[in-house]
Amino acid sequence: MRTSIPTTLALAAWLALSGGTISARAAGSFPDLFAEDGHSPKAVKTKIDAAFAQLFHGDPREQAIFYLAGSNSDGPLGFVMDVASDDVRTEGMSYGMMICVQLDHKTEFDAIWNWAKTFMYHDAPTNPSCGFFSWSMKTNGVANDEMVAPDGEEYFVTSLYFAANRWGSGSGIYDYHGEADRLLSNMIHRAEITGQVAPKPGRPSKIRAGSLFNAEQKMIRFSPNLTDRDHTDPSYHLPAFYELWAQWGPAEDRAFCSDAARISRDFFQRATDPRTGLNPNYANFDGSPMAPPWSPDTTNFLYDAWRTAMNWSVDWSWWGKDPREQELSDRLQAFFASKGIDTYGNQFTLDGSRQLADDHSKGLVAMNAVASLAATNPRRKQFVEALWDTPVPHGHYRYYDGLLYLMGMMHCGGEFRVIQPPIK
Repeated sequence: MRTSIPTTLALAAWLALSGGTISARAAGSFPDLFAEDGHSPKAVKTKIDAAFAQLFHGDPREQAIFYLAGSNSDGPLGFVMDVASDDVRTEGMSYGMMICVQLDHKTEFDAIWNWAKTFMYHDAPTNPSCGFFSWSMKTNGVANDEMVAPDGEEYFVTSLYFAANRWGSGSGIYDYHGEADRLLSNMIHRAEITGQVAPKPGRPSKIRAGSLFNAEQKMIRFSPNLTDRDHTDPSYHLPAFYELWAQWGPAEDRAFCSDAARISRDFFQRATDPRTGLNPNYANFDGSPMAPPWSPDTTNFLYDAWRTAMNWSVDWSWWGKDPREQELSDRLQAFFASKGIDTYGNQFTLDGSRQLADDHSKGLVAMNAVASLAATNPRRKQFVEALWDTPVPHGHYRYYDGLLYLMGMMHCGGEFRVIQPPIK
């Protein structure tokens, strides 16, 4: 039984009485694009619930990406696994927590968070990742890489705030709001640490690492590892989340978070091609494509880049502050429609002149459907229907495609919402 989320009308009344600053759009306007296309609310809910059941509790060999892993003094342990790579990533763990809090699955949420805090979190003050999480782990809890991928921390923070609002904060690691506050503060303020990390080919074991946001640029970093060239990842920019942090996070960080949201909106304009709407996997802070020596192809539209359209489109849907995000979605969907809505590949040069891979990936289908939250051209419905007609990913590559598919279904079905604090 799902707990209720306050209605738009009730939230509006609460805001009027409390002087709250949450926008009217974020207070409850969560469009159901599937219903707009004629699918019944019951059918939408059934389809989303079935996708969750398959990915979290289906056949562990061909369907599931969530696995229980025993228990400790804090309760059950569970992880979300990239089955193709045989590892556990903060990306998948934090996405899994967001999915669970949105769909009211507290048991799975707590098990994932418990595993993340038990095995992925660093609290040794000499470790360059102190205060953050190893981005990649073996399923036995041994780190593949002790360094940080900040998109995981971003989703951890927001899902924890939502959990506090939906279920209330408990104690210890289940003090959801306190855990979110501490992690967010570290993301913005943590001092530089030079120290040893577990060896990794091509990287020195002693590195210098800082906070997850570049303080001068007010942008999320690709990595806090300052031994490498400092840069960003367009798909890590989440202005819709930053707006919430600016209201619920530590008071001293709220102005920073508000500025970060505005700066990320401007960044989207610089990082996307003016004709295709495609963005590179990695970028400099000025939006220009960036390729580190260890990944020379990241100036192109690759797997990470699929998610950027979701980020700007949800930002428009929740906050409606930058109409240029509508133009971005229209531009991107026009490009993919020109490549064949049922056949386009999943990797391109930014100008669209070369398709670099022919796979028609379900995860990209989902992200292009979420772009319809901001798009204005009638073709937007074709992208929504393409997702509706796509089956739940299964098999070897079900992890990334599956997570993006389920979140895409939730966004398009009005089931990915701002979960407000209880009305007092």
